[in-house]
Amino acid sequence: MDQLAADFEAERPRLRAIAARMLGSTAEADDVVQEAWLRLARTADVDNVPAWLTTVVSRICLDELRSRKRTEPYDAPEHQPTVDPAAGPEDVALLADQVGAALLIVLETLSPAERVAFVLHDLFAVPFDDVAGVLGRSPAAVRQLASRGRRAVAGGAEEVQAERRTHREVVDAFLEAARGGDLTRLLSLLAPDAIMQSDAVGVAMGTEPVYAGADAVAARFEGVRGAQPVTIDGWTAAAWVHHREVKVAFLFTVVDGLITGVDLVADPEVLGRMQVETGRNPATRQE
Repeated sequence: MDQLAADFEAERPRLRAIAARMLGSTAEADDVVQEAWLRLARTADVDNVPAWLTTVVSRICLDELRSRKRTEPYDAPEHQPTVDPAAGPEDVALLADQVGAALLIVLETLSPAERVAFVLHDLFAVPFDDVAGVLGRSPAAVRQLASRGRRAVAGGAEEVQAERRTHREVVDAFLEAARGGDLTRLLSLLAPDAIMQSDAVGVAMGTEPVYAGADAVAARFEGVRGAQPVTIDGWTAAAWVHHREVKVAFLFTVVDGLITGVDLVADPEVLGRMQVETGRNPATRQE
């Protein structure tokens, strides 16, 4: 236990910094870090203590962010610092260190998943594969989440909103084609190298782990009628819903107007960390 405590204390400053960036509060960050210690003390055989603690702290923060309810609309600061929207993570991280409170205001406009992906990868250099483990999504999907956060911080709010509209239009068209069994239309909405990946729970339910290529993904969705349009973390997705409970979610990655990836998520714990709005009417919903 002494060595475990020493390992934890060595990580405490970094964990506190991560939690403070995610939550915008040092007091809340201290509570999160303390909870992480209590969980570590109750857990045996942790091979990589820093990675384990990063995951636990991030997931606690994610749960906290999802529990928050925004009561006022976001008003952009009059003199919001900006960088080139095409800037890389290093430039955006430098900006983040400079703007302080202004950054927190912008972070409030992100979905919890976008905020966690951006903070972990762009501000703390956590690899996408590790962030994917935190969020229960593919590295490609996490890469897009972080990119959205980066553009928002760089002052590209209008660009993100335009991407949101395009994403909705493409996913709605794809789901309509799936319900109608329109294979040609499905293929036209998929990138040639599109891939669909399922989590372990989905595989246990009978789904293949990977569907590689547009033909395989289109064949998987052709004629599917049970998946209804929903909004997950602010973006159009699809889900199988039973008694108002999401059992399976389909998260789409859209690049340049084409679907490049689909994440099938069936793990109840991961689904529980998502903000899901059901009953969405894709024809009438407005941003």
